[in-house]
Amino acid sequence: MEEIEDWEMHYWPHRIDYEEIRKATERFAEKNVIGMGGNGKVYKGLLAGVEVAVKRISHESEHGLKEFLAEVSSLGRLKHRNLVGLRGWCKKEKGSLILVYDYMENGSLDKRLFESNMLSWEERIKVLKDVASGILYLHEGWESKVLHRDIKASNVLLDKDMNARLGDFGLARMHQHGEMTATTQVVGTAGYMAPEVVRTGRASPQVDVFGFGILVLEVVCGRRPIEAGQPGLVDWVWRLMERSKLAFALDERLKTKGGYSIEEVERLLHLGLLCAYPEAHRRPTMRQVMKVLEGASDAIDDQSEGEGMNVHLLHNIRTTPMWSTYRWNMGGQGHPTFEDMKNSLSSSLSLSGSDIIRVGR
Repeated sequence: MEEIEDWEMHYWPHRIDYEEIRKATERFAEKNVIGMGGNGKVYKGLLAGVEVAVKRISHESEHGLKEFLAEVSSLGRLKHRNLVGLRGWCKKEKGSLILVYDYMENGSLDKRLFESNMLSWEERIKVLKDVASGILYLHEGWESKVLHRDIKASNVLLDKDMNARLGDFGLARMHQHGEMTATTQVVGTAGYMAPEVVRTGRASPQVDVFGFGILVLEVVCGRRPIEAGQPGLVDWVWRLMERSKLAFALDERLKTKGGYSIEEVERLLHLGLLCAYPEAHRRPTMRQVMKVLEGASDAIDDQSEGEGMNVHLLHNIRTTPMWSTYRWNMGGQGHPTFEDMKNSLSSSLSLSGSDIIRVGR
């Protein structure tokens, strides 16, 4: 029986015996691999008759240990219907670090958007509402303010009822409400990182808002934030708006399937653009985002708070300069690419082994 360390007593869920996990995954059989992460593999398992997802992290990876501790100390204490549930963990001496989660039957959002059965318009709206609800809980609904810092489609998982849940808290940080966040390492995923993080390393709730804005555009347009040979997603949508052709950004597959209204499409795209605005103080809060989303698929009275907020969104969008003319203080213009970030960091911040910039999904 492995000895429980003092720090574990502060957190729930509990440690799970390594042999139980090994048995649940059939000795970590390759046939049970359901995902790959930067620090290890994710397996499907059957633990005490319940399907689970088991993330096995290399003990030798510096980032892996940080990810493990961040997940246990943050997600281990958070309970919300739109967050992936952490059931337990195992810390094997000189071996693997293991995290056990609720199993999400319908996989990740990025796979459903790009690789398998297409999501309907109604399902996409629901996904965005679910993710926004989860982020709002992180920012305002718990005893501490939690910054996720890696909002993206591959970190959104869908359960058997197609409820969206935000996962992967390996980069998450906790702060007291009202506390100024300190400068930290530059972390995140290229295409989803707010420009202030690249410039200063300082995170705030507005960093998560930025990532959510990129997610909104990705879900509505059916395009990744950065694609080889294509203009950046935000720049592309912004140019369409400037030409009064915003609805052209809608995922082509949805145009043939129907079930949407142009007003809904434009409202969400406006919201995505404002959330992903390069200046953090111009972005809405997640509470404001939720109010807009709650009216996104319903008829709204002109005098309602939601309609007033939509008018305010349009005003903010139409009175701000175009994205591609915004100076990033990175020696370039427009949405920063991975190479832009590396070049900027080499001249402004020290990019060390503790910095985590994830490429791709």
